[in-house]
Amino acid sequence: MKAALCQFRIEYEEKAQNLQRAERMIAAASEAQAKIIFFPEMSFTGFSMQVSVTGEPDGETLRRMQQYARTYGIAAGFGWVKKHADKGENHYTVVDENGTVLADYVKIHPFSYSGEDAVFVPGSRTAVFTYSGVTFGLFICYDLRFPEIFRAVSGQAEVLVVAANWPEARIAHWNKLLEARAIENQSWVLGINCVGEQQACSYNGCSRAVTPEGETAAFLPDREGILFCEIGAEAACFRQSFPALRDRRNVLYKELLG
Repeated sequence: MKAALCQFRIEYEEKAQNLQRAERMIAAASEAQAKIIFFPEMSFTGFSMQVSVTGEPDGETLRRMQQYARTYGIAAGFGWVKKHADKGENHYTVVDENGTVLADYVKIHPFSYSGEDAVFVPGSRTAVFTYSGVTFGLFICYDLRFPEIFRAVSGQAEVLVVAANWPEARIAHWNKLLEARAIENQSWVLGINCVGEQQACSYNGCSRAVTPEGETAAFLPDREGILFCEIGAEAACFRQSFPALRDRRNVLYKELLG
């Protein structure tokens, strides 16, 4: 499968403008024969906690992306904010080329360091889907620091997708943690970050496709663009040749975690 990672420059809280630009990148990915394209976290608003501005009660962004998927014949993963009473939910949704929803994930770990936990309701379920014979697991940004949920998904998923607005100030952590999640789970990891400025925060991309052995298969530094990668059977082959995951002691881990 050919996947496209869209390292997007998000104009802060300018949803209509960002969606128009996203359509052009979706068209380009489709023309390049990609089967699926992934956008960063909160893809078309940026990392805003103004739920009254960005929150959607009716799935406006979902409908638009379903339209694009049908028009250009490509599956798409994207982030958006759903209103939840007086708060919001940080969603990441994937639709197939017919606009059918394959998966919808709510960020399990709101970023309390920035106050995200005060305005966003945390999710409580992981999300796994299969498309074109490949099984994916979905995660959002700060989730990357919590290996437990990756381990919970990796038994099913060959590819772990991390959509983010990960700031330049902590980009070294991003790079190391993407590799760690790939190595420990013997899975592909696709990290999709944004670029540019959002209010006082700078983002420098570094979107990456990491193989199950922790090697970088594709990388895009600090510019907007589309990163392409070919995903094969590497996860299954590596797990078979080096079967470390079979030595896990799940029952003991549950006892230790309490």
